[in-house]
Amino acid sequence: MKKGAKQGLRDLRQPAAKEPPKITFPCDYPLKVVGDAADDFPAAVCQVIVRHAPDFDETTLEVVDSRNGRFQSVRVTIVATGEQQLSQLFDDLKATGRVHMVV
Repeated sequence: MKKGAKQGLRDLRQPAAKEPPKITFPCDYPLKVVGDAADDFPAAVCQVIVRHAPDFDETTLEVVDSRNGRFQSVRVTIVATGEQQLSQLFDDLKATGRVHMVV
């Protein structure tokens, strides 16, 4: 570099804004639903999921307890048919008041 040449930070950075990946529907869509640990938490999650994904096979559900046992994550894979379905599913899961996070 020549002496006295200015090089700004933006010359060194990667482009900051990237578009999220496009999803082609229908597709298998994995979900992890996290809430307070309780015996009936997985069943409550299943009730909501079946309303939005009637073909969901409840036998594929996986429950993982947190290290200290305070939280549970319910892991499932559904056949997602569109963004509206996913948005409504996320809203209904959060509306239960038992779900802390959906990933």
